[in-house]
Amino acid sequence: MIYVQSDNVRLAVYEYQPNAKKTVLLVHGWPFSHEIFEYQIRPLTELGFRVVAPDLRGFGASDSPAFGYGYDQMAGDLYNIVASLNLSSFALAGFSMGGAVALRYMRLYGGYGVKKLILFAAAAPCFVRRPDFSAGMSPKAVEELIARAKCDRPGLIREFCQQQLFARPHGQPATDWLEHIALSSSGIGTVRAACSLRDEDGRADPESVNVPAFLLYGKKDSIVSNELAMTLYRSIRNARLFWLEQSGHGIFYDELEEFNRIFFDCL
Repeated sequence: MIYVQSDNVRLAVYEYQPNAKKTVLLVHGWPFSHEIFEYQIRPLTELGFRVVAPDLRGFGASDSPAFGYGYDQMAGDLYNIVASLNLSSFALAGFSMGGAVALRYMRLYGGYGVKKLILFAAAAPCFVRRPDFSAGMSPKAVEELIARAKCDRPGLIREFCQQQLFARPHGQPATDWLEHIALSSSGIGTVRAACSLRDEDGRADPESVNVPAFLLYGKKDSIVSNELAMTLYRSIRNARLFWLEQSGHGIFYDELEEFNRIFFDCL
């Protein structure tokens, strides 16, 4: 693990096989860290990829500033990682909020260095419904999530991992693993990033995608609706959409073998 400085914040970046010729940059979602990609990182290295997996600010081993959790800032963090590690011609892959941050990177930085964009259960273009946007979660539900994160983060995380993340039963050890990852992140990062999920409007981002784009969604996702998935799909030129029929929001684990097969084929 190395640290990359971005706006006086240290970002923990995990790099595997730095001399490999093919590169994939993995961006995790709320409220986790890069560790959720455990079952993708190893097989990717076996397929000959250089894997770069940062912890977003406020999560995992990265610093947790008091403020600065907007998508513009986190997209800037990605740019500083790309520049520091001299990444080029890489696949940018983002899960949930990480997918929204990846889209913001495409708009603000012209997709610098990106040759393919792969989005998993992306919480985009807007996570929350608005007067002129009906596809997201209800504002009330997200406000309740934020309020609970401020006073009962362990309870919120447990409920999220055990009741909302998956569409299939995976047993206590799997949910314990994910709870541990989420609780290893900072409380302030968990709250501030949830506020960004509520506040950010990314509807201008998809039109900036200028590389092949692949979208993977769980058909049984209770966090990102099928309607939201279709909204994003229709807003990206020539995108390809893949449904995992038995998966929820935790698409990276619900149907692990099928997810990896589709993801790796996209690369």
